[in-house]
Amino acid sequence: SPATISRMANGEYALDEGAKPWEFAALFVRMFRSLDALVGSNAEQARVWLRSTNRAFGAPPKKLIVNTEGLVRVVHYLDSARGLN
Repeated sequence: SPATISRMANGEYALDEGAKPWEFAALFVRMFRSLDALVGSNAEQARVWLRSTNRAFGAPPKKLIVNTEGLVRVVHYLDSARGLN
């Protein structure tokens, strides 16, 4: 939630390592790092990829990463793509 993000930014809240929110955050960071490895530091290219419909998913990745199953699918896809490079 925005309130939680604000508390984290202010150092008032931290994720407990090993707890579910920590695992989801780690997975999100893994997605970010994989995408960064593929597009470099080109933020606009990353935004375009996240917003564009992907034939493998049948939807834009941005719509998938809002739940656990979708985030895992996107991470696996990016991991596979990185393996091709």
